[in-house]
Amino acid sequence: METNNTSATFAPQDYKSEQSVRWCPGCGDHAILNVLHKAMAQIGVAPKDTAVISGIGCSSRLPYYMNTYGMHTIHGRAAAIATGLKTARPDMTVWQISGDGDGLAIGGNHFIHAVRRNIDINILLFNNKIYGLTKGQYSPTSDRGAVTKSSPYGTTEDPFIPAELVFGARGNFFARSIDVALDTTKEVMVAAALHKGASVVEVLQNCVIFNNGIHSFLTDKEQRADHTIHLRHGEKMLFGKEMQRGLVQDGFGLKAVTVGEDGYTLDDVLTHDAHAPANFLHQQLAMMDGHELPLAIGVIRDVEAPTYEAEVESQVEQVRARKGFASLRDMIERTSETWTV
Repeated sequence: METNNTSATFAPQDYKSEQSVRWCPGCGDHAILNVLHKAMAQIGVAPKDTAVISGIGCSSRLPYYMNTYGMHTIHGRAAAIATGLKTARPDMTVWQISGDGDGLAIGGNHFIHAVRRNIDINILLFNNKIYGLTKGQYSPTSDRGAVTKSSPYGTTEDPFIPAELVFGARGNFFARSIDVALDTTKEVMVAAALHKGASVVEVLQNCVIFNNGIHSFLTDKEQRADHTIHLRHGEKMLFGKEMQRGLVQDGFGLKAVTVGEDGYTLDDVLTHDAHAPANFLHQQLAMMDGHELPLAIGVIRDVEAPTYEAEVESQVEQVRARKGFASLRDMIERTSETWTV
């Protein structure tokens, strides 16, 4: 991310467009949009230096509501457009907005390669486990057995887990939040923007029309503390209403224990290291689903690595210096591999 190098400060209102927001009342997208405006103001990159790119879907209407550069592209192609923009204009801060259908079905190949290349874009993945815009078909993240418009007797396949795709593509930044956890969502958005390289933020989002309550066991105030764990770098992995439970190593796996019972003390509880180069523990944490082990929210992995656009820019400058090319036209006209027709 290119940070703002002026003394100007910005307010959330500076990032809001005058467009009327057209999502269903109660849709989780409203909360995510509101937090994104606040996160951008905290990050401090000027609207004129920011671009928001989306694909197709309910979430992909978001660029209309931003007072930044933006592009509402075609289905599944947001990552391709965002990659091209960041490569051509590395000075811009680029955000990609995708849903679980747009980003992981038709856009799945672009998604994993944007992560693999480590292009410096911030990918916000809205995951409601359903196709909302097309009226309720199951998506790549729908649970096995999900009854939807396109699976009236239940799906017969296992879903993608976004974190698993990120780690499989050798991703260096992954964070997660829930649409109702506003402070956490802002925290991970800011962290994603500050990270140099491809950052993926999964936001579990509710679709009130076609998949209402799909995340309710995680979002309910009475249950959230026992079913989620907020990971922070350098802090003990504790959770529960009284922070009395913790995660410990159990062989090659993880186990939730109660501190002070069965001989477990605070010293036994793992400390989160988001910057560890090896991703084995990060993947284990990201794969917890809130049932036997709590769902991990917050920044799970944040590791530095060379970025695609910086490497491309460096290579172009090296070749230009060595060959003496002033421009693309100059390069074409000076090579022998041209012909006249």
